[in-house]
Amino acid sequence: MADDLAQTVDEVLDQDRVDAVLAAVVAGDRGAVDSLLEPLHAADIADLLEQIGPGDRRALLRLWSHEIDGEILSEISEGIREEVVEALPREVLVGAVRDLETDDVVDLLEDLEGPQKDIVLDALAAADRVAVEQAMAYPEGSAGRLMQRETVVAPDHWTVGEAIDFLRKSTTLPDQFYHVILVDPRMVPVGYVTLGRVLSSGRDVALKAITEDSFRTIAATDAEDNVAYVFNQYHLISCPVVDGGGRLVGVITIDDAMTVLSEEHGEDMLLLAGVDEESAITDGVWETVKLRLPWLIVALVTANIAALVIAQFEAVIAKIVVLAALMPVVASMGGNAATQSLTVAVRALATRDLTGSNAGRVVGRELAVGLINGLVFAAVMGGAAWGLFGAPMIGAVIALALVITLVVAALAGVMVPLLLNRLGFDPALSSGTFVITLTDVVGFLAFLGLATVMLT
Repeated sequence: MADDLAQTVDEVLDQDRVDAVLAAVVAGDRGAVDSLLEPLHAADIADLLEQIGPGDRRALLRLWSHEIDGEILSEISEGIREEVVEALPREVLVGAVRDLETDDVVDLLEDLEGPQKDIVLDALAAADRVAVEQAMAYPEGSAGRLMQRETVVAPDHWTVGEAIDFLRKSTTLPDQFYHVILVDPRMVPVGYVTLGRVLSSGRDVALKAITEDSFRTIAATDAEDNVAYVFNQYHLISCPVVDGGGRLVGVITIDDAMTVLSEEHGEDMLLLAGVDEESAITDGVWETVKLRLPWLIVALVTANIAALVIAQFEAVIAKIVVLAALMPVVASMGGNAATQSLTVAVRALATRDLTGSNAGRVVGRELAVGLINGLVFAAVMGGAAWGLFGAPMIGAVIALALVITLVVAALAGVMVPLLLNRLGFDPALSSGTFVITLTDVVGFLAFLGLATVMLT
């Protein structure tokens, strides 16, 4: 077992192991399944459940459900969590839920409804149920939903010795914690102390004297993306959460903040590609179709706008057929340039590196980049078109069109997400569709318009 644990994730959860688990499930060999899964981390077991098909998953859970614990349950992706919960015997689900911290229970409940939700709530101790229901009362996507209610607090007048004695005697400490939070008599956080500083300081040292400069608090109503930003910006490992009166109501730890960062990055990538943020690899065919079809309809509408532009120049295209061969060059170069600018802008907005104070400078930079790239490719493609078709004016048309297209693409890539962000929308939301459409329309107008003027 020690050798298995020392292996990398790829070595532990390889295809051979997955195949062996499925073979043991088909044979109904619970002992073999136990021996194959026992060395795996909870996250690896969750990955295995996500990678196999629904039928194999149900069969595995029927045979091995007695080993599902809270850690595994919390690692399972949202796409199959409800399916797994439904497949678990009630007593197994109850036991798994009781292993979880309150923040993990809240995360689980967000994906459940009906009987499964009631089973989870009924499994909790009275105090934990109250804490979970209070957390669920906060808006979805807020810090209140993300925090755990289990905290380690000490009066701000205590010494290191008093804190150590308290920690040793307490039987209700969280499984994992990083700070002792100092509070005043009103339960308002005034600082925190790392466990390392507590253990390395003399017993008579006041806790106030060894507090961390990184201390700050997060309001329970703050959005999750603000939480992720604060953790990333100030290199936090935990952060107290306060209510409207500034009183301590919970704490958010680094693992939850990093999960939010990962999810935010994933959502931005999906939205830029025109895929709904809820799409998951475990979704079925029809679920995936329902999520993607609306975006494809939008893409169809915008593509027809570009087609209408091209249709206005039907006569010149019919007269100079070579224009049809060069149009994809304009569209491709504009689309690639726009995607580069757009990706940088959306990421910078998400990390708050792109703000109102530096937006003008960034727009100016993109304008310069678009112009320089346009001139470079104008020289390359203009010369190539001249040499290939023996017509210098065709080379001039494609050259000028590329300069215009690449400048517009670079500007659109940064201006569209900035505008969406200013209007209060997610800057990744359908930016790609709008930017590519704008670039195509301008590119075709420039190319075919110039051809009409210069070649006819």
